[in-house]
Amino acid sequence: FVFPQDGYIDFMEYVAALSLVLRGKMEQKLRWYFKLYDVDGNGCIDRHELLNIIKAIRAINGGDHETSAEEFTNRVFDRIDVNGDGELSLDEFVEGARKDDEFMQVMMKSLDLSHIVAMI
Repeated sequence: FVFPQDGYIDFMEYVAALSLVLRGKMEQKLRWYFKLYDVDGNGCIDRHELLNIIKAIRAINGGDHETSAEEFTNRVFDRIDVNGDGELSLDEFVEGARKDDEFMQVMMKSLDLSHIVAMI
């Protein structure tokens, strides 16, 4: 799935993305999430981008959390930013999510559409 360059998602792009999220293999999903979360499109996710993602996920899903969004973001970077450059490359993101259960759960929950599909 390729993101549109015009800043808008048409119906077919929406259907393709929805299909990927619902039926895609784990690595395909993680690669798609990475592109979605790389807000500035520079090929890396920095701390600020990840922090905003975590805050948004928590705002949508609610619930109590043992750690703040900032602490969680720092913990993710400590665990999966292999080269320590303060940015997550696509490879670090995918490999880190595979190796870190807590991070994987947060990423999978971020676009969990099962409740929406159940309503439809």
